[in-house]
Amino acid sequence: MSEREAGPYDSVARRWLALIERRQENFIDLCNTGRWRHYYTRAEFLDEMRKVLRLRDQWAINAGLPPSGEEEPMPDEVLSLDEIHDEPRLMELSAGISAASWPD
Repeated sequence: MSEREAGPYDSVARRWLALIERRQENFIDLCNTGRWRHYYTRAEFLDEMRKVLRLRDQWAINAGLPPSGEEEPMPDEVLSLDEIHDEPRLMELSAGISAASWPD
């Protein structure tokens, strides 16, 4: 497969990607410390984490980088409903922590 050419807006997309990655790190910190309970219900927190993961992958593709956990960008790839609603798997992808350490 041929290499993607750099576009005029790649630098902008990379800055947005950096911003969403900072947001993802913030959610990981909330998860690890348990502070998420002060701001969200469990369902709200998981919904926000899903949004952050989806946005991170979208901005990575826009910036010409692979989505998290992928070797090559695949914009047509869609997660199944089982993968989206698999909370332990979602937390492993987002935080790099085992599912057993997810606080209840």
